[in-house]
Amino acid sequence: MPTSPPTTPRVAEAFHEPRRENCPWCGGGNLRTRARAAAPGPADPGAFVVDQCRDCGHAFQNPRLTAEGLAHHLGLFSGQLDDFAERVLSSRAVHRRHRAAARTILPLAEPESWLDVGTGHGRFPQTAKEVFPYTSFDGLDPTPRVEQALQEERIEEAHIGDLTDPRVLARLRSRYDVVSMFHHLGHTPDPRAELRAALATLRPGGHLILELPDPRSAFAALLGNWWLPYGQPRHLHLLPQANLCAELASRGCEILITDRRAPHIPYDLSAALTIALTRVPAPLRRAAAPLTATASAVDHALGPLLRRTRFSNAYRIVARKAERST
Repeated sequence: MPTSPPTTPRVAEAFHEPRRENCPWCGGGNLRTRARAAAPGPADPGAFVVDQCRDCGHAFQNPRLTAEGLAHHLGLFSGQLDDFAERVLSSRAVHRRHRAAARTILPLAEPESWLDVGTGHGRFPQTAKEVFPYTSFDGLDPTPRVEQALQEERIEEAHIGDLTDPRVLARLRSRYDVVSMFHHLGHTPDPRAELRAALATLRPGGHLILELPDPRSAFAALLGNWWLPYGQPRHLHLLPQANLCAELASRGCEILITDRRAPHIPYDLSAALTIALTRVPAPLRRAAAPLTATASAVDHALGPLLRRTRFSNAYRIVARKAERST
């Protein structure tokens, strides 16, 4: 009797870790599926599932990609993901957001040294220098983009790697007055370990500034699979603000600022449409460009109102490290 040829596992399955049956944040087993999102692009690598813990609200990719799987998919889709950002957010709007974020620290400290984690091309440090011209800004990123940022003098020192890497952490320990992480923490495999490492790079009394997408945003429920922070494969975790504040407080930090208004990014409708259009042929995408521009205009027009409501899609936390270790 002829036998069927062995089936080759789909790439998405081959690169996935085993599915979790409990929450990686609190350990609870009461999970529900929030979204099933395909990675951007016309290719079909399989669906990525975002589960949420009913107990603590933490949302996470489940099953999670392995390190090899994440590198594979980012290699396939990083160009398209960057294109999303270029089309959804204007450079002027990004500059305003970066300047406002830097000014958050102005009444709290006059930092001599600042590390921007996940800095990419170093655009935040470049803008923050306008607010803190005498501060030395360094950048850390897992990609060679940070070296380009150094060459273009957006940062003083470039560090390639992960903050939790002992070799990287050994070079950066207790060097900085401020550490910033903008929309970075949710991309890391272990957010708690990343926070511990960030605090280790701070001097006593130093400040940590975080911005993250808010999984409790009303847009998450309204747009479902098409909500940009559910976009895969980069978002491994979506952390509620209360969970993060509790974690920082447990490590002796003083929570100075929590803000759900200023960090709101007016992209939800235009990004959802952009993601939907990646599923159609290129000629249709080009024809729909005016529609995307209209959606972006609506996002920006509604932004001042929505940031004051449950539709705000991001939050900011500023915490001060204890003066003395407990």
